[in-house]
Amino acid sequence: MSVFLGYAREILLSMRPKQWVKNFMVFPAVLFSGGFLVARNLLLTTGCFATFCLLAGGVYLYNDLADVERDRKHPTKRLRPIASGALPEAIAARAVWLIIGGAFALAVALSLLNHAAGWLFPLVCLAYLALQIAYSQKLKHVVILDVMCLALGFDLRVWAGGALLGIPVSLWVIVCTTLLALFLGFGKRRHELTLLNDDAASHRKILSEYNTTFLDQMIAVVTASTVLAYSLYTTSEETLKHVGRGGKYLPLTIPFVLYGIFRYLYLVHQKDSGGSPTKTLLTDAPILIDIGMWFVAILVLLYYL
Repeated sequence: MSVFLGYAREILLSMRPKQWVKNFMVFPAVLFSGGFLVARNLLLTTGCFATFCLLAGGVYLYNDLADVERDRKHPTKRLRPIASGALPEAIAARAVWLIIGGAFALAVALSLLNHAAGWLFPLVCLAYLALQIAYSQKLKHVVILDVMCLALGFDLRVWAGGALLGIPVSLWVIVCTTLLALFLGFGKRRHELTLLNDDAASHRKILSEYNTTFLDQMIAVVTASTVLAYSLYTTSEETLKHVGRGGKYLPLTIPFVLYGIFRYLYLVHQKDSGGSPTKTLLTDAPILIDIGMWFVAILVLLYYL
């Protein structure tokens, strides 16, 4: 253990903590269930968030080990701890097993805390890990499926949040999550393609299968579909039945979704941003404010009306 402590900083950097913001997708299940303000639910969901942070971090370490020779030839990736030699490969390999093992130990412990929910949560975690490995080994080189795998990863996070609490997740939430993830994924591919131009394929092999016209068509489809799906979700009878009397006012949150999508499109097309959805969501003040206002609106409508 002392060996790992000596490389704690390098291991943490390799786990990409800035990317962990994606794992907040475990919270929609409890938010829309009406149990968000219950301390036990928040504790369990926070544990779910931590589990996925460990899983994702372990996968990032695994990817850096698998791509170490390629990363050493890349102008920026060569600075990563493993590629630069700051983190020995042997230590990184052992850390992968330790981190992923810790993630599943935590998943089992959380399931025991809420034994009424059964063992679905660890199974969803296992499915997420299998997806990430399949993506790293093969699927990231398959056009369209590469982005769809990213979307499925978001879906599994949402499912995990519900599975741990024993809460059924609305199919509308899954549909909205899928479409939003596709929107962000295709936007990222477009940014990478336009930014790197002729060097795009050397940066990411799959980019040779895309062009801006094709991606613009895909983005147009998922943009309209995302707005439509969220609008239908906020007005469906199923939603009104499960979220309480404040649910009838949920359509008031549609403008926040519209603005967020339009702002992101603006960043992609006008500011040559959007290459990293995570970075954009963490650094763009208008989007941060919009998300905050949407969250507050949801809390007020579902919990205080």
